[in-house]
Amino acid sequence: MPSHELGSWAVAIALTAVLGWASISDIRARRIPNWTVLVTIGLFVPWALLHWGPWAAWALVAGGIALVVGVALYAMGVTGAGDAKLFAAVALFAGLGHLAALALATALVGGLIAVVSLASRPRRALMIFTFRGKGDFGRGIPYGVAIAIAALLVVWQGLLNLPIPISGFT
Repeated sequence: MPSHELGSWAVAIALTAVLGWASISDIRARRIPNWTVLVTIGLFVPWALLHWGPWAAWALVAGGIALVVGVALYAMGVTGAGDAKLFAAVALFAGLGHLAALALATALVGGLIAVVSLASRPRRALMIFTFRGKGDFGRGIPYGVAIAIAALLVVWQGLLNLPIPISGFT
């Protein structure tokens, strides 16, 4: 295995561990630790060096766009600050060419988590539907989990050259 490929695998495994930790924290406390976001950004440096090319500059643009959109969503009360920061950090790995795939995968996984959450607590679901979502119904959905799963789908799909339609990453 060439060192370039070995390095890519090492970064992907480390990213998987960090995003796993962020997900567990989000499930338990609905909080994504800042260190997980910073380590994710730090892991992008060797990833970019291993996959050097014109896309690397566009990856920074993708991270910037994701951060601006995330901060706007946070300001409107749609998402949490940790979710916004984590999405911006993982957007670096997707790059501009796959940012839409990352967003779509995040939305789909988040929707699936929401459906499972509602199905597992039918009384809570009934209250939410009865009051049309207006009120305090608990801690919400751990969207950091959806972001992490979507990011790992994009990264591992590209690394393993899997024909998953969420991304054209090659």
